Amino acid sequence: MHKIDFSTSSSEAIIKELGQCLESIRLSQNISQNDLASEAGVSRSTLTRLACGKPISLDSFVRIMQALKLTDQLAALLPNPSIRPVDLVRLAGKERRRARKKQAVQSEWRWGNKRIK
Repeated sequence: MHKIDFSTSSSEAIIKELGQCLESIRLSQNISQNDLASEAGVSRSTLTRLACGKPISLDSFVRIMQALKLTDQLAALLPNPSIRPVDLVRLAGKERRRARKKQAVQSEWRWGNKRIK
């Protein structure tokens, strides 16, 4: 769990949290800064800046995510633009169904003096 609330935090605080999180992931994968920098194609000082919460380029951020094999997590950064938020609220986890018209009860009808069912 993250230590900050992303919806109310400043961009500086978010960058710092992301940097610390990536640094923790790097350490948990037992990868040195030199090896990660080489794999990502960025300088070691870029990794140091990120770990200290300093801004880096988006390109460098994506390269580091790729080197750490975290590209699946990139999809979570932005919502799917084909799904409107109002639809998510409206559906609230329910499958969309359409109402069917009520079928009229067929009654007997007559043709002349004969009953037909």
